[in-house]
Amino acid sequence: MSTNTTNPIADLFTNDYDEDGFRRCSVTGLDVHRSVENYVKLFGLTAVVSLVVGGLFAFFVAMTRWELVGLLGPGDYYAFLSMHAWNLLIFWMVFMEIAVLYVGGPMVLGRRLPLTKVAAAGWVTMFLGAVGVNVSTWLTESPNQAPLLTAYVPLPVSPWFYASAVVFLLGATIAAVPFFAAIWKEKKWGESTTLPLIAFGAFVTSIIAVEAILGGIAAFAYALAWRLELIASVDAGLYRQWYWIIGHGSQQINLVAMITVWYFLTHVVGGAVVVSEKVSRSAFILYLFFINLGAAHHLLVDPGVSTGWRIWNTSYAFYGAAFASMVHAFAIPAGIEAGRRGRGLGGGLFGWLTSAPWRNPVFSATVFSVILFGFLGGITGVVMGQMQVNMTWHNTFATVGHFHATVALGTSLAFMGLVFFVIKTMFRRSYISDRLAAAVPYVYAGTMGVTTLMMMYAGILFGVPRRTVEVVRNIPGTEFSLSAATPLLTVFGLFAALAVLGGLLFVVVAVGSLLFGDDLEQGEATELLPQGGLHPDGGESVHAADLRGTFTLCLVFIAVFAASYVLNWYLLTQLWSIGV
Repeated sequence: MSTNTTNPIADLFTNDYDEDGFRRCSVTGLDVHRSVENYVKLFGLTAVVSLVVGGLFAFFVAMTRWELVGLLGPGDYYAFLSMHAWNLLIFWMVFMEIAVLYVGGPMVLGRRLPLTKVAAAGWVTMFLGAVGVNVSTWLTESPNQAPLLTAYVPLPVSPWFYASAVVFLLGATIAAVPFFAAIWKEKKWGESTTLPLIAFGAFVTSIIAVEAILGGIAAFAYALAWRLELIASVDAGLYRQWYWIIGHGSQQINLVAMITVWYFLTHVVGGAVVVSEKVSRSAFILYLFFINLGAAHHLLVDPGVSTGWRIWNTSYAFYGAAFASMVHAFAIPAGIEAGRRGRGLGGGLFGWLTSAPWRNPVFSATVFSVILFGFLGGITGVVMGQMQVNMTWHNTFATVGHFHATVALGTSLAFMGLVFFVIKTMFRRSYISDRLAAAVPYVYAGTMGVTTLMMMYAGILFGVPRRTVEVVRNIPGTEFSLSAATPLLTVFGLFAALAVLGGLLFVVVAVGSLLFGDDLEQGEATELLPQGGLHPDGGESVHAADLRGTFTLCLVFIAVFAASYVLNWYLLTQLWSIGV
């Protein structure tokens, strides 16, 4: 191991390659081209910057919802909330997802990144759009007119905001073009007729992204035309329909990208195998047809949609997406168990899990992502997506808790694991502190997990509304208060502050490792590999593997799912005292 003595910034984008620009990754065994590495680094670093900005505003938002502190007034609160939402739910996610496409496409396929100038143009366009959204939000004429994430018309939001949002979405589309080109070239000239599962998952992610982006461009361009007085009036109902194609569709991109990362990282650092390629691919295909219909739950109280539309989207269509997620929820732990038992690692019911490399932040972040997304984000998403039960969730703090469980917990943890992986394998830097790196997933997952639970409990049990500054003292314009929720909001505030510190710890370790971590020579990152390597000799067929541990975990998951379902229906019955 050698110590950095040169310019650490310049070194981030230099490595040893052969004359064709390739090098053999000592961890994955893949031939990685310089162009792929450089753009994964670029988009990943930009994503982390967005995380820092969004996390800073998260602290102010949380300390305002914790009314004991009451950091911001109503006017400033909406501006800070808008900055928090756009930077964490959109910019942090989408910049990372472009990096995921480049990893899942040309890196896994062992190809160059085609059209690098197009990739650069995509990054520049996305960056300008993100800056434009932030500047137009922060400099809005009145803080009370901050756009939030939805920017619903006819709220007179700055036309610069809508224009910047369109620019960002166009940039994401441009940045995805090299990925599509890589897939097209592989299918036309590649030796195999079938894409690897990781590349297939990334391809499905890209298709869902195109669907979502088209809806977003339609919504924001429509609002922009109205604000520029190119059209005389705007239909708020039509805007809402178009908006939620991107509003919820962006979270479906997160979901599929996250699952793709699960398959990749559990294999590389956990020794997982794919128990059934056909089943996993079929689950990805189900997402193509049904996942975007999950946006329906945002419109269940909208008078512009019919009852038949609501029933179809929240029952039959929704079940297709839920079934696909349950397939992955079984396939991921089953793959880990089969792979580790095949290596002779751990006996008994859960020995394969307890003997896993829990001190490796890549592994722990990924597995915590699987667990917390499933139990907190997945279950609550299916429950609140039902037409009847949604009435107890809609526009409450519980909804905020749900999407923090999916995005701030599930997806963010998976992406943190991917960042830690890239630091070792692409930047080829050691962590500035192995102990701090190992602590990050535990600190962040634990604190954010409690934070999301408190949001859900406050919303479901007490009806605490979302997007409202004061509810404990007195709801403005009424004599009604929700002071009974004070204990829950107190726990929420404390753990939200700790979660922000957990996110800060991740940034410090990640950025500090890039700037001050020691250079890793070829082969030194193999510590990430599972015992026996990626392809151990011998071992039984995956179809003969003992999966009783995964089966037990699935029974626990189904039991929690059923209990949550029953509890929410019971709480629904308490809204109206029928028969009393």
